[in-house]
Parts: sequence; structure tokens; C-alpha cells
Amino acid sequence: MTRARPGPAALSLEGVSRSYAQGRRRLRIFADLGLTLFPGEIVALVGPSGSGKSSLLHIAGLLEKPDAGRVVISGRDCSGLNDKARARMRRYNIGFVYQFHHLLGEFSALENVVMPQLIAGVDGKPARRRARDLLERVGMAERLGHRPGKLSGGEQQRVAIARALANAPGLLLADEPTGNLDPETAVRVFELLLGLVRSEGMAALIATHNRALASAMDRYVELSAGTLIERRPVASRSAKPASAHR
Repeated sequence: MTRARPGPAALSLEGVSRSYAQGRRRLRIFADLGLTLFPGEIVALVGPSGSGKSSLLHIAGLLEKPDAGRVVISGRDCSGLNDKARARMRRYNIGFVYQFHHLLGEFSALENVVMPQLIAGVDGKPARRRARDLLERVGMAERLGHRPGKLSGGEQQRVAIARALANAPGLLLADEPTGNLDPETAVRVFELLLGLVRSEGMAALIATHNRALASAMDRYVELSAGTLIERRPVASRSAKPASAHR
């Protein structure tokens, strides 16, 4: 059951279009897309490789600008923001999780989660408390001082999830967050991710090829042939995703 709350949408994409130059021509990726996520709602973004899922996430996360359309985050129209203002919105309002963890190799797990908070202006002690709490919640209590090179792939991605939530964003964007893990580890990490998102009350848009994992979310949208189709989960959330394969 969707846990959406009243109030402004965490994310609203309105008439969004994107294309890329290909020689003298432009290759249209998608056009006039619309999507709305409310706080507490977890939505899967599915579609074949090359359909534009990453581009759509980059636009939603203010990493790319659409050719046309509006991106509204927590009630604020971000379409006309300059680069500095867009960076500030990302820092305080959006968390990112990628297929590859992108942790800072010279810092410990704890320091990787503290870092974005310090950049956002949080004092050291509260930042360390928040980091420790998040890492404990993803099962990393015994690995706080380990650098990424000493962690398994699943452990690294758990740290990356904690880091994405460090500044308590209202919106989480994840691009194939378990795509680089073996199926069993992927399921465990995915369940941790969903649990944290729900407990934090944020909205999440998660791109995945895995339909079984998508079925654990509130709903899913499919990006195909340049259009976005609204769908319901392919199975009940009570279904065990442990049998899922990438």
C-alpha cells in the first residue's frame, strides 16, 4: 500500500523531453513525459536498455536539463535555476544511489557517510551520529572503520545507500542500485534500501531491469519507445523476490 502523504509532490516532471545530437540529426530519447511522486511513495522505473531511464533520472536529479518541460521538486520549479542553485537543491533535497557505489576509497565507511553532511554544513558530532545510525540500520555496525577496498560489493552498496540518505533528502533516485551484485546479495541490499526509504518517509524513483524487484514497490512506470506508461506492480509485495534473477 502506498504511504503517500498530503502536501506538495516530492517530484513532478511535466512535459519533459530529451534528445541528443547524432551527427547532423537529433536522436529523440523521449518527449512530453509526465510523472509525479509523493512523499512516502516508491516507484520503479523499468524499460529496455537504451530506453532513456538514466537520462530521465539525471533530469529528475537536476544533473541534466531537459530540452523542454518542467522539473518541480518539493513544490519548487527548478527549470530556470542556475548551476549553483541546482547544486544546492541536489545537496539538500536529493539522494543518489548508482549501480557502482562511487565511494571515496581513502575514507572509511563512516567518513563516507559523514562527508556529505559536512559539505551541507552539519557539525561534526551530529554528522557522525547520523552516519553511525544509518550504517547500523544497513547492518554495517561492525565495519564503520573499514575503507571500501576492505568491503564486499554488497557492503559497499550498503554504505552508498547510507550516504545517499545522509542529509535526509525528500527524494531518492537510484539507477540499477543492485545491478552489479549477485542475485542473493541484490535481494538483501534491495530490501534494506526499501526499508530505509519507507522509514525515512521519502519518495523514491528506482530504475531496475528486475521485474520481480519492481513488484515490491508501490507501482511502476515503463519507459519504452519514448513514452512513459503507468503500470501497477506485476506481483503482490508479499511475493518473495529471492527467486529474482537479473
